Amino acid sequence: MIVFSDDEPSTTAGPPPSARATASAPPAGQAAGQPAGGRSAPKHLPRSKPVRLLIPKISVDAPFTDLAIGRTGQLNAPPADNTNLVGWFAKGPTPGETGTSVIAGHVDTATAPAVFAELSELKKGDPFHVERADGRKASFVVDSVETFAKDDFPDDRVYADTRSAQVRLITCAGDYDRTAKDYTDNLVVFAHLK
Repeated sequence: MIVFSDDEPSTTAGPPPSARATASAPPAGQAAGQPAGGRSAPKHLPRSKPVRLLIPKISVDAPFTDLAIGRTGQLNAPPADNTNLVGWFAKGPTPGETGTSVIAGHVDTATAPAVFAELSELKKGDPFHVERADGRKASFVVDSVETFAKDDFPDDRVYADTRSAQVRLITCAGDYDRTAKDYTDNLVVFAHLK
């Protein structure tokens, strides 16, 4: 789980499963990536590094930085010195590629609101886009926006690999605990490739 604070970014749970394991094999007689019932496989894009995140509804136009697993075994947060920067787990699927891509951003810093300050305004059906290094734009649709207590974060639900191209946008939420210098919750936007 990705955890952010006003002072220092920190993390409190393990890396996304894409860093730990891959999706399970399909049932016998079913091709990889093909849904049950013989329907055609969901669309996806080839691997390509994300360049910019565009969320028109909340006026986000932000560049990406790579995020990695830190020495504690947790996903590092984006640097807090740039309030208009998002990060993605660079060893996981790229946005638009089959699987769950994780994009994280700060809600605020010690001095100002940050890139995901209005992320909670997104609703089911809202679109957003990721411009990629290959020149393609991956367009996503929000499925749900949910808040989870950091001490009861559903890692498997948020980070689990999928057989379709999905994204999780993650930031802090809830009350700010001045003693812990951290927020009590995480906000997660679940979305799929359009």
